[in-house]
Amino acid sequence: MANLEVKIESLEKRTVYGLWKKSNDRTIRKDIASISRMYHEIVAVPKGKILPYFVLSQNYNAESKGFDLFIGGNIANDNLESYTLPKGTYAIITVRPKMGFLWGLSIGEAKRYFYTKWLLENPYEALNMEYEYHTEKSIGKSPTVDIVFAISKKVL
Repeated sequence: MANLEVKIESLEKRTVYGLWKKSNDRTIRKDIASISRMYHEIVAVPKGKILPYFVLSQNYNAESKGFDLFIGGNIANDNLESYTLPKGTYAIITVRPKMGFLWGLSIGEAKRYFYTKWLLENPYEALNMEYEYHTEKSIGKSPTVDIVFAISKKVL
């Protein structure tokens, strides 16, 4: 596992616009691709040209491995749903793609590290909402993506 750094930041609330779908650990790759395709058709902007771009999951159920998946950005459209990212405390891990293009491996590694190591060693708990935050940093020669986890201080 790569040496991952977790930054704690306070973020303001932010409204994003996109599409929701029920997903699960088994179908997430296919679901991201299909929702992303529909989203880009609705906003009439080619893939990779919308920044910032959000891939959000929440309400994860450990038993069923299911969750709510949201794909979107800042472009408002009557055919998109709005969602407000709440004001609060967030843990942020910045990742680079493995071998220059394998985002899924890097993102999966960061999530595993956060949930199985970092949370156990720090005074925070996860609030069951996380997202990939793609910006201008996500394109170019040395791309990065921020994985953002909603957290709160543990009540002792």
